[in-house]
Amino acid sequence: MRDPYTVLGVPRSASEKDIKSAYRKLAKAYHPDQNKDDPKAQSKFAEASSAYDLLSDTAKRGQYDRGEIDADGQPRFGGFNPGRAGARGAGAAGAGAAGAGAAGAGAFSAEDILKEFMSGFGGQGRGPARGPSPGEAQWDPFAGTASSGGRSTGKGEDVIVNATVSLEDAHKAGSISVRMPTGKLMNVKLPEKLDEGQQVRLRAQGQLSPIGGEPGDALVTIRFEKHKQFRRDGHDLRVDVPITLYEAVLGTRIRVPTLDGEVEMTLPPGVDTVKSLRLKGKGLYADGDLYVNLKIKLPEGGDPDLESLMRFWRDQKPYTVRD
Repeated sequence: MRDPYTVLGVPRSASEKDIKSAYRKLAKAYHPDQNKDDPKAQSKFAEASSAYDLLSDTAKRGQYDRGEIDADGQPRFGGFNPGRAGARGAGAAGAGAAGAGAAGAGAFSAEDILKEFMSGFGGQGRGPARGPSPGEAQWDPFAGTASSGGRSTGKGEDVIVNATVSLEDAHKAGSISVRMPTGKLMNVKLPEKLDEGQQVRLRAQGQLSPIGGEPGDALVTIRFEKHKQFRRDGHDLRVDVPITLYEAVLGTRIRVPTLDGEVEMTLPPGVDTVKSLRLKGKGLYADGDLYVNLKIKLPEGGDPDLESLMRFWRDQKPYTVRD
């Protein structure tokens, strides 16, 4: 992957807020659902997601900034960059007083470079040959990647998987079943306060590495399922509740559905059905509100008594509609 700062278009001094904002703009611009005719959109979207995944992780970002890992999160082993200071250049065998005078503090001397290069041939440089310890990564000067026990560890490609989530599951941070491109069905635990378009990363569930490394990741992109009752506005929800004409005139107590179950609401006499009534903290998550729209429902097929009352009301007690 390219430099993650370049991918997101932010400077190295960017704050976490700036990085998140830049990622959201790119995710919106390149999301495959919005760019079905652009074959490059998926790769750009995956690249932006990988860059954000690295830079949003404080530990990984620090390691990358110090040159300890590359843009794919893989350790940098060796590397012939004489301008890079580090313990490896200063503490390697043979780089003591003689090496310091020839190469300068923190830089690789010619002997160090030779030893680093020759280590790929089983330690034929100066000093005793030493094979890798169990699980220890070894620099391969020809492959240009880290390897363990002679096997390259290049990571496989990430894959994009779309998942539809109900408001109820998102609200309670429940679990959903997601079908992987391989056909495997996985149970995925949703994070708290999930947002539309957010991605859930499943480690090692992507494509297999063609060179024997670890598999890529699966990036599960979230879409909210259309609800039969609630309309979503960010974390706020709106719902229509039917009432009768006499309930609007006389006042009553009604039952209002929420994502946590029904609650009771008191309507005052002569309630204004034009304005929405707010139930604080009853929307999506604790910071969302529920707005109740009252809808007067008249009797089906008409009602002679109600019609007679309305004619009397119209003729004897005219009134103007309130603003």
